[in-house]
Amino acid sequence: MGKNGQDAQRSVIRDLTLRRTAGSPPGLELVQLAGLAERARRHGNDPYASLRPAFHQLVHVRPGSRATVSVDFTRYELSGGAWLWIRPGQVQRWGTDLPGARGLLVAFPAGFPDTETAASSVADVASLQPLTPGAPHAEGLSRALEHLRYEYEAMAELPLESHVQVLRHLLAVLVVRLARAYGSEHGRPATNETFRRFRAAVERDFPATRRVEDYAAALGYNRRTLTRATEAVTGMSAKRYIDERVALEAKRELAHGPLTVAAVAARLGFADASDFTKFFRQRTGMTPTGFRRTARGA
Repeated sequence: MGKNGQDAQRSVIRDLTLRRTAGSPPGLELVQLAGLAERARRHGNDPYASLRPAFHQLVHVRPGSRATVSVDFTRYELSGGAWLWIRPGQVQRWGTDLPGARGLLVAFPAGFPDTETAASSVADVASLQPLTPGAPHAEGLSRALEHLRYEYEAMAELPLESHVQVLRHLLAVLVVRLARAYGSEHGRPATNETFRRFRAAVERDFPATRRVEDYAAALGYNRRTLTRATEAVTGMSAKRYIDERVALEAKRELAHGPLTVAAVAARLGFADASDFTKFFRQRTGMTPTGFRRTARGA
């Protein structure tokens, strides 16, 4: 695509990779929320720091319990059977109430679900609010999660290849049910294939270009087609969708990373800090420096 940002600096927000627990099957981790902080420390991570996971996380808090987590500048208090789907690349920060939480976290990389599930339900998940599903979704999710947990812990009962295959299928059941529950509860429109391809291209290339025409040419569409597809799912134009994605990444870097404003501008493909400041002020109503002070409580 475009040449902007090809020499941009790499993000320095700390990435969080999915590390396998000894004795667990490859590709999937189920962790009790109460033990998540200690697990993080064993792997050399601060459980209460701002981290950017490279994997999906399905968080379920049991009725009668609560847990606090911030995801991309929004603080969520999860309780009463709530679910939260955290996507790869979002910046998260757990609250200090984590050790007292009762619930389960299901973590998996984007490539673990079967192809059909990855192409539909996983791909359809955008930035989602917490969900406390009503019947019958709550019952179906509870049963799907419990079956997945049972098979996860019964690793010795099957050959490893068969065990992983079972987990992949059971995860697909949970993912499909959760995606449908989100759609039912929040009235989210179905994601179309054009928007899926556009979103993936934006995730890959937003530091290189903010021009809709570049994405349209690369994907074989025209500008109007991308705009219609994007508006149908998000309610915003294709251009605004790109700009919002760039602004989000700028916020992440400014709030959580040590890069200077000029370095953030370079990483995101802007000609200079002045050009970036103008863009950021138009999208957020604040200067980059002002946002950084506010986000860090300075």
